Amino acid sequence: MKEVDRRAFVAALGATVGGLLTPPNHAAELKGVTPGGAGHSGSHPNVIILICDDIGIGDLGCYGSTLNTPNLNRLANEGVRFTRYNTPHALCSAARASLLTGRYSSRTGTKPVYFPESPDGLNLDEMTLANVLREAQYKSMCIGKWHLGSKLEYLPTSRGFDAYFGVPYSVDMRPLPMIQDKTVLEENTDRSLLTPRYTEAAVQFINSSRQDRFFLYLAYSYPHIPIDASPRFKGKSKRGIYGDAVEEIDWSVGQLMATLERNHLDENTLLIFTGDHGPWYQGSAAQLRGRKGTTYEGGCRVPFLARWKGVIPSGHLANGWASHLDIVPTIASVCGARFPSKPLDGVDILDLLTGRRDVVEHPIMLYFSALANYLDLQCVRHDNWKMRIAQFTRSTFVIGNPPGENLLLSRPELYNLENDPGENYDIARDYPDIVSQLQRAIDLAIQTFPENVVQAYRELRKRPDSPTTPVGSESRPASYVCGPYHYDGMPN
Repeated sequence: MKEVDRRAFVAALGATVGGLLTPPNHAAELKGVTPGGAGHSGSHPNVIILICDDIGIGDLGCYGSTLNTPNLNRLANEGVRFTRYNTPHALCSAARASLLTGRYSSRTGTKPVYFPESPDGLNLDEMTLANVLREAQYKSMCIGKWHLGSKLEYLPTSRGFDAYFGVPYSVDMRPLPMIQDKTVLEENTDRSLLTPRYTEAAVQFINSSRQDRFFLYLAYSYPHIPIDASPRFKGKSKRGIYGDAVEEIDWSVGQLMATLERNHLDENTLLIFTGDHGPWYQGSAAQLRGRKGTTYEGGCRVPFLARWKGVIPSGHLANGWASHLDIVPTIASVCGARFPSKPLDGVDILDLLTGRRDVVEHPIMLYFSALANYLDLQCVRHDNWKMRIAQFTRSTFVIGNPPGENLLLSRPELYNLENDPGENYDIARDYPDIVSQLQRAIDLAIQTFPENVVQAYRELRKRPDSPTTPVGSESRPASYVCGPYHYDGMPN
């Protein structure tokens, strides 16, 4: 292990522990820097966010996959690829809420997963990125999987978006309606055609918005199980249905890039591609430990690519830490938008995107558990140090086999993610001062959360002496059952 400057670490940690940073606004310094495109003038770019459901960091060719992803590889070559980019939550709804609000889901009242019968969604008093950009005169559309509440008051057109075309939750839930704005077009849509239909709607939106500032949020439904693809791609990847779905998503990204070029918008558009969290049963988390539903890096580290020609240098590799929490402050800043009134948990990472800095200082990163006891804290990270304080008695999220009780570890585990990205070697005994400082950081930071989170932390402290943390992740079962739903990798 590299020698570390403990005093420098403690000083840096102390600077971030007490709370939330106010991100700098880069809009002024960007004036005259961003190349102009057709349509609106000035430095403020169009924004497109593409987010996949359950894709792994090892599923893209530019991250080392053997899957055929030429368009995503091109996006990385023409922009930036992050190697250390995290979601703050390892399940769908909570991860998306964090991306669209810049706040932990435990602050915004977001459950880990919403179901068709769920009566609520993302708290109605929270501002989404669409709300933020609407105030800056951006036209917006949400396409694809929403999953932040399916009742009318929670749908995208009630949360700042001008238009919506997509499904309200995951493909493993039934029925799965196709919705336009607030009207149900189909009670149970054809899942095999989701990716091409989303793509067609996105192309139409870009074509119709070329004279406007616009924000497009396209949330692909795949490769979440039961995985599917259109007839054009099914059976073509030589990597099974998972590969078919990923390669169809890559095709979709290529269609959007071509549409931007035809409309002379590719130099005035910030295009982002990422995932909500790590892969489930199939897909690659690369060398990382854990998968979806766990607070190991395999569940929380996701691919992140971004292109903004003339601002983000081509082929840039960013090794600094960033997360979904940083999206709202960064985009609000570069788009000249007013920040939400509620404090943000992320920071502006434009300097990481552009390569002007190798590291952007962040507050500590908190990892809350999934499903059972979902308000419980399990890990904290600052820079490359990650400390685990609690763990489920069963490690991997498997429907029909919940993760068990979340218990406080008899002693914290400490990992250096620079030297040990797989979280294989607990070095807490070698760095007791860092363990002590991270524990103090947790105790201070948790007091900034709502009372239910503070109370959950108090209760967690009363459940000590967990069994030894399980090693690795469990294997993929042939089938699994949850309540009225049956899943075997194929649609019912």
